Amino acid sequence: MIKITTMKGTSMMNDILLLEPVLKEKVWGGNKLKSQFGYSIPSEQTGECWGISGHENGTNQVTNGALRGKTVRQLWEQHRELFDHESGEEFPLLIKIIDAKDDLSVQVHPDDHYAKEHEGYAFGKTECWYILDREPGAELVLGHHANSREELKQLVNDQEWDGLFKNVPVEPGDFVYVPSGTVHAIGGGVLILEIQQSSDITYRFYDYDRPGQDGQLRELHIEDSIACSMVPHQDSPLNRETWEEEGLKVERLIKEDYFTVYKWVIHKAAGTLLRTNNSYQLISVIDGEGQVQTEDAMHLVKKGDHFIVPATLKNYQVSGDVTFVVSETTKHHQ
Repeated sequence: MIKITTMKGTSMMNDILLLEPVLKEKVWGGNKLKSQFGYSIPSEQTGECWGISGHENGTNQVTNGALRGKTVRQLWEQHRELFDHESGEEFPLLIKIIDAKDDLSVQVHPDDHYAKEHEGYAFGKTECWYILDREPGAELVLGHHANSREELKQLVNDQEWDGLFKNVPVEPGDFVYVPSGTVHAIGGGVLILEIQQSSDITYRFYDYDRPGQDGQLRELHIEDSIACSMVPHQDSPLNRETWEEEGLKVERLIKEDYFTVYKWVIHKAAGTLLRTNNSYQLISVIDGEGQVQTEDAMHLVKKGDHFIVPATLKNYQVSGDVTFVVSETTKHHQ
């Protein structure tokens, strides 16, 4: 997938960490992770690529250099200097590409407090979506129409799904913020890059009465869903800022409590010098191809590749015609 040209003695401190994706089958998945990104998918119902993950349910292996074969989870436990000694038991973020051939369940995620109290896990799940592609007419569920928790309970008990959920059309390039407590669903035909807290806790409101991969109806979590939901729903306004640096167009998609996310569009053959400012960066290549030059090596990267720029790599150069989505933790040093 990625070609590597070694320049000199490779050090884990002075190079990026290229990652092997983890592919997951889902009842609502399709084949776009293969057709659009070239991943080797396990079946025609493949819904998720976990591109950058330290989660116990799927952590990526490094494919280059001295740390080849190590997982992100192991690096977080054993080499915290790569992450500027950020605290926390769990690697904080999870980056996915999601191919929704069919509608995902209408669901809600808990906040940190609820997740710790009811699931014994450190993180709830606040997430955001960059819309990569969509079929004509595709929509998201984002929010609900209930004005009180009592009304929410009543509409759920009466199964008034059409009157409860808010549908929102989307276009490629849209960006959607989904804080914990937001009732939501990715609609069939939508392809997204998701940046989220590293949590796999999902409470399902509604799943279209369809069977899962085992042939049984998937479990619903009505009580937890109602307890966790934001009532009434409030849309989260976004302030997308754009600026240009030499050879680089930067758009800050969001800065919130858990993550800051940028879109970088690079159009320069000679190379743009980038610095990590002592933090670390989680990078997904969403379009084009280019070269990443570090002290130790030159890497050719293309659409569908994911890598970590460790805090120990003080600068690097990117050239080519390539678009990155770059995620950083906002709660640095907490």
